[in-house]
Amino acid sequence: MSGWDELEAEPTAFEPDQDRVDLNLQMAKTFASAEGQKVLAWLREFYLEQPCWQPGSDSSLGVFREGQNSVVRDIENRIRKAKQR
Repeated sequence: MSGWDELEAEPTAFEPDQDRVDLNLQMAKTFASAEGQKVLAWLREFYLEQPCWQPGSDSSLGVFREGQNSVVRDIENRIRKAKQR
């Protein structure tokens, strides 16, 4: 297939790679226990529910804090994706 033929091709269903699916399932399993739920709640409270930056602070603090927040968001998103399967 080349040129314009590719535009007329039938779309294929998106299949996430198995490593990503497996990691999502592992995250969900890790945080499914009562202890895991407590850890996840603590991560959310300690990182996500705190201000990323305060007036007078160095601006790089906001960038650093957003990086921390993105880790917690990634864990929560992976758990959500695993539950949707």
